[in-house]
Amino acid sequence: MTAKQKQEQLGKALWDIANELRGAMNADDFRDYMLSFLFLRYLSDNYEASVKKELGSDYPKLEEDDKRNSLSVWYEANPNDVEEFEKQMRKKVHYVIKPNYLWGSISELARKQHNDLLSDLQKGFSYIENESFESSFKGLFSEINLDSEKLGKTYSDRNNKLCTIIQKISEGIAEFSTDSDTLGDAYEYLIGEFAAGSGKKAGEFYTPQQLSTILSEIVTLDSQNPKAGKKKKINRVLDFACGSGSLLLNVKDKIEKQPGGGIISRIYGQEKNITTYNLARMNMLLHGVKDSEFDIFHGDTLKNEWDILNEMNPAKKTTFDAIVANPPFSLRWDASEAMGENFRFKNYGLAPKSAADFAFLLHGFHFLSDEGTMAIILPHGVLFRGGAESRIREKLLKDGNIDTVIGLPSNLFFSTGIPVCILVLKKCKKDDDVLFINASEHYKKEKRQNILRDGKIDGVLDPKEPNDIQKIVETYQNRPEKEERYSRRVSMKEIEDNDYNLNISRYVSTAKPEPIIDLKEVNEKLVDTKKKASESLKLHNGFLKELGLKTI
Repeated sequence: MTAKQKQEQLGKALWDIANELRGAMNADDFRDYMLSFLFLRYLSDNYEASVKKELGSDYPKLEEDDKRNSLSVWYEANPNDVEEFEKQMRKKVHYVIKPNYLWGSISELARKQHNDLLSDLQKGFSYIENESFESSFKGLFSEINLDSEKLGKTYSDRNNKLCTIIQKISEGIAEFSTDSDTLGDAYEYLIGEFAAGSGKKAGEFYTPQQLSTILSEIVTLDSQNPKAGKKKKINRVLDFACGSGSLLLNVKDKIEKQPGGGIISRIYGQEKNITTYNLARMNMLLHGVKDSEFDIFHGDTLKNEWDILNEMNPAKKTTFDAIVANPPFSLRWDASEAMGENFRFKNYGLAPKSAADFAFLLHGFHFLSDEGTMAIILPHGVLFRGGAESRIREKLLKDGNIDTVIGLPSNLFFSTGIPVCILVLKKCKKDDDVLFINASEHYKKEKRQNILRDGKIDGVLDPKEPNDIQKIVETYQNRPEKEERYSRRVSMKEIEDNDYNLNISRYVSTAKPEPIIDLKEVNEKLVDTKKKASESLKLHNGFLKELGLKTI
């Protein structure tokens, strides 16, 4: 079994537990409880592994039937050394968890159906948030209300419910590895499954992996010469509507796991929804990203509440070599007169109040480095809508900033069935044309939604299988002049002649050509058919005469 299959198997096991235990509880509430407990398991395992290395032979080895926590035994035996030990652990792993707040201690309370589980869990979450290490985990569990009546009306009811949930999770994942890759990908799997059941809410926190892969592949290629392959270093990567952070992690994965390796100096994300913001931070840590390697900010992107993105001095402006985003589609926003003077929009004009799509795009584009690439998912309307959007689109095109337009199939998202597009933007574009890719007809229809095929069978690449994802990326990378009914490089003159309308069907025809009819061949077939019909009629009349019947 491959590592990926093991990760998926763990994800499925956890999803089965979720379906078994959720009952009447709201799916989003249960998602937050379950993912938080999974995160606590990871933090605990990672911390205890580091403790074993730090203490070496001093780490207590307990009998198999001794259910005490080894670290708690060491704490009891060495009270005078605890402060120095924790100081050292903060340097090594950047956080500390007291022995009675570790997953092993909590799950043992659950196994015993102990009345202290709820109170210990609350204290544990509070300790991790406020005392574990500076501000790395500040507010991480702020939306996890363990006193909620959704868990039960009384303390006892809530405690019993938590005992059941935690015991089931503990038993369900006992046989699986809990390293960052396995547990991190299982976490991603769970987020995807919860998104599938969340309908329109899913768009707030989840980008389907197939789309995430396309965006990640594009922004990690050399911006001036994609044919040269992937960059070896990305200075900074940004997702300004990061949801649960999966897009950022995908970019990191594409850079670091390429042949010969690569480096991302730092990951930046911004998220308005507090619960989703916490999910993103957990997701980073679960995938082994150190707190010093990422910065996720809670705030409104359109209002630009993040201090690091408000530097007025151009020389000190923070820029990013890769920007990816899947912002909310056609969001109503405050397009006030004052906002029109904002440095992000001043040179372009404001997106209409009814649709913030271009506001999101211009926000990200402002912070793109000269050598960077931005890939953003937007509704098709941005390609052809008039008014203010037309003027913004025209300026971006005249300035040579729109590099590629990719049309995708409908019904790829859990949250909406509309078809979407990917716009690829650059500040120093090499080619004086725009590449159009019409991938709208290349997909597989499944029960709940359409999917872009990845060329795999049971997780293994098969060259005989259609690979819609690879075809899009390779077309972007190789930039062919034209591929019938799929892609085409279009000159700026032609786009100007079309009033800067980027509707893909204007440039890449999907109409199937009428078949050419060979009139000579058709005539010969008609003559032959008529001859056979005459012979058949003569034979038939012969039979009728023999029977003494009237001929035809």
